[in-house]
Amino acid sequence: DVNRSGVPLMEIVSKPDIRSAAQAGAFLRKLRQTLRYLEVSDADMDKGSFRCDANVSIRPRGAEALGAKVEVKNMNSFRAVMRAIETEVERQTEVLNAGGVVVQETRGYIDATGQTVSQRSKEEAHDYRYFPEPDLPPLDVSPAEVDELRRRLPELPDARKQRFEAEFGLTQSEAALLTESRTEADAYEDAVRLACPDGVDQGRARAVAHWFLGDVARLLHQEGGELELSSTLLTS
Repeated sequence: DVNRSGVPLMEIVSKPDIRSAAQAGAFLRKLRQTLRYLEVSDADMDKGSFRCDANVSIRPRGAEALGAKVEVKNMNSFRAVMRAIETEVERQTEVLNAGGVVVQETRGYIDATGQTVSQRSKEEAHDYRYFPEPDLPPLDVSPAEVDELRRRLPELPDARKQRFEAEFGLTQSEAALLTESRTEADAYEDAVRLACPDGVDQGRARAVAHWFLGDVARLLHQEGGELELSSTLLTS
């Protein structure tokens, strides 16, 4: 199967500071939203464009050192990630409470049962088979290049949400819904400009927001379409 030949893979590794399945789900949702805003990827989990492996470790309350790391693979939905983490925390706790030892290993997640199953053990770093790719030399990026790329970034969701609240007088929930996707946020701002040709009127801006969150959302739900497929509705 070579259907992904030539498609680049970007791996993002978080720090081990996520303390619950709910936090993991929130982090992944924010990461997917950010990638979509940047137009790096469609980040569709059901298409395999955005997948997650979770490293799960537990430790006694008050202890500093984390226990053995167990990597859970084969997860392609937020629900699966959260269920797998909860299942693995429960499994590891049962092992330790029974006087056993948690083995550092890779486990697969079975979506149908919500369980994890052992796939292979990984005792030492060399078991991960890290080695340099001879055809890809190291890429050194200077601080100046990083600053230039940062200046070219679009407005990201959190900043845009805060601006919608301040500029258009929206509530936190209204601004969060309207900035969920870059497409919808762009469409909303275009509509506000049409409704307020002489400058922003917060009353009109809120009315446009209510239209988007009410009639437009209802029509899109009925048609099962996406906002970008309904541009004629928003510009007519």
